[in-house]
Amino acid sequence: MGQLKQLAGQTVIYGASSILGRLLNYLLVPLYTAVFAVAEYGVVTELYAIVAFLNVIYTYGFETAYFRFASKSETPSHYFNVAQTSLILTSVVLSALLALFSADIAEALEYPGRGHLVTWLAIIMAVDAVVVVPFAKLRLQSKAVKFAGLKLMNISANIGLNLFFLVFCPWWLSMFPDSIVRWIYNEQLGVGYVFLSNLLANALYLPFFGRAFLQVRFALGAEWKRMLSYALPLMVMGLAGVTNEMFSRVLLKYWLPEGFYPAYTNQEILGIFGGCYKLSVFMTLAIQAFRYAFEPFFFSKSGDAQSPQLFARVMHGFVIFGAFSWMLISIFLPEVAPILLRKPSYLTALEIVPLLLGGGLFLGIYYNLSVWYKLTDKTKYGAWITVLGAVLTLLLNFILIPVLGYMGSAWTTLAVYFVMVVVSYYLGQRHYPIPYFTGKGLFYIALAGLSIMPFYFCALSGPSKYFTATALLLLFVGVVWWLDLRKGTLLKKQL
Repeated sequence: MGQLKQLAGQTVIYGASSILGRLLNYLLVPLYTAVFAVAEYGVVTELYAIVAFLNVIYTYGFETAYFRFASKSETPSHYFNVAQTSLILTSVVLSALLALFSADIAEALEYPGRGHLVTWLAIIMAVDAVVVVPFAKLRLQSKAVKFAGLKLMNISANIGLNLFFLVFCPWWLSMFPDSIVRWIYNEQLGVGYVFLSNLLANALYLPFFGRAFLQVRFALGAEWKRMLSYALPLMVMGLAGVTNEMFSRVLLKYWLPEGFYPAYTNQEILGIFGGCYKLSVFMTLAIQAFRYAFEPFFFSKSGDAQSPQLFARVMHGFVIFGAFSWMLISIFLPEVAPILLRKPSYLTALEIVPLLLGGGLFLGIYYNLSVWYKLTDKTKYGAWITVLGAVLTLLLNFILIPVLGYMGSAWTTLAVYFVMVVVSYYLGQRHYPIPYFTGKGLFYIALAGLSIMPFYFCALSGPSKYFTATALLLLFVGVVWWLDLRKGTLLKKQL
């Protein structure tokens, strides 16, 4: 029980900071959707989707590799030096190349004259990469409060800078057109201020990790080769995983037939899809918070005789929480969405969100299942599973987008993560058996999914909707109490 409390405590801290940070950051979505035209918001959606791919290349699995080797070493500082040396060198080279060819890259993306955005993103990714191991070190040392504080500082700075450039500066210049602000603010930059704010906020990390950078002793050698061998399959897995998550946003503009949505251009549809995709952030928050705490946790507990039973109970708790969250958010989404998405055009794609939330739930389950190949050093299996998911993502998007539009991308997300869960579960039980509560877990997921359906296939509104929602939510909680809490499945003391 003490071990579960330790994991829960770490998850609460990471989760509180992550949720608070994302909620604060999410305040930018109403701002962006109010200030920018739908097509311009599509620029933000597409470029950040590409950044997600490149971030995986920039870090190439060294965060998890650092966990794996430093947690078992008597000299973890040496592995910190090796990982940090590697990431600094590769980040400088990659960002220099992107900056050199920034104008050509912007032209290829159909954003001529915006090469400066590519350069800024190159710097953002370099900073993100060189701080990933210092942040991992904080997690390994269980310094969750410091970790959370730095993350919140970055998010707060980003929000403040966005508000300064997109709200304060235009307002101030409308009142005082000859003030000094006109030397700071350029209206023509537009969405560029989104990326500039990110860049300036990321730069604040550097002084806080300055001592760690100064103490780095450049080292590679045999340890670097071992870490790279462990990490490269994780990079492949990461690239495939980002393909699963982001490729629909990259592909939609190019693969959707012109005129599929008569009232909108493809660039505008990309912006609408990106805005609604943001609403699935609530499931992402739970997964991210859990992942931050769980990854160092399972490495530290892997030698315990009862660890398989412990991992099974952790998974079961996650499934219950995730299924309930999926149900709650999906039911009340129509009431919340107009507050966050400030233009009615965004609400036309609201039906994709429950599918994306369901996909997020299966992704969280997949992260739980990943314990088997990480602890057995068989990361190649994880790579192959995620590559399978990427291939399915490409295939299903190519098939479904011309037929179903953005709904095709949403169904693809749900289907791909479900397949990855099934394959990982099957292989995991062969290589590292864990006594998961599989039957009950599937029952909870099915109960949540069936409970969501009436709100999207029936015309429920007013008192009937709220009565039905309350009844179904209470039913779910009652079933959990009857099957698990009453019998103590999650609260047994022998662990």
